[in-house]
Amino acid sequence: MLKKIASDVLGLSDIGKIIEPRDFDKVDADDYILHEDQEKIYFIIKSNKDEYCFTNLAFIHVDGERAISSRRLVKRYNFYESSLSAIAIETAGTVDLDIELKFTLNDHPFSIDIEKKHLEQLKDIYKALLAIRHIRHTDQRNYEAGLKSLELTAEIMSGKTSDPISLVTEVEKINDYIFSYHKKLYATCITKDFGKVFEKYINN
Repeated sequence: MLKKIASDVLGLSDIGKIIEPRDFDKVDADDYILHEDQEKIYFIIKSNKDEYCFTNLAFIHVDGERAISSRRLVKRYNFYESSLSAIAIETAGTVDLDIELKFTLNDHPFSIDIEKKHLEQLKDIYKALLAIRHIRHTDQRNYEAGLKSLELTAEIMSGKTSDPISLVTEVEKINDYIFSYHKKLYATCITKDFGKVFEKYINN
């Protein structure tokens, strides 16, 4: 605890601040947003060395090696293809200067320190992440159910004929059907844009 206090007093800690929407275009993360694909920033936490950016499509981490270095490693996690878990907020104690947002993306844990004055705003992003996790879980369940239905349909169709010539034609039809159905199933079941979630929970 004494080391933590000393670190904060000396300015050696890396406690983040939540950036106001009017300043989104001033952070490094903005350079890596897919504006051409209507990607939009909804929430940014910025510390001395890191930026944590939440958009309607992805979580982007601009990872700085050290506060005094200009080197950056940009990591992008698209929500629709990522596993989101262990979402939590750790509130501040009596002498703590910070609170923490914690979550795991694809087995990679994040623990982000933020000034405790931002607790109410942090609650908003916490709720948004919980909602995204729920949607992803529902999407995956519906997708897997659709695949089982597709497999059953394919089995039924393949058993309709035993004639070799007719069978070739039927197999081609089945393959076309499966490809078309799978493409439609994926587009229908998998949510890629979570803008509505952020608009519901983020109250900047």
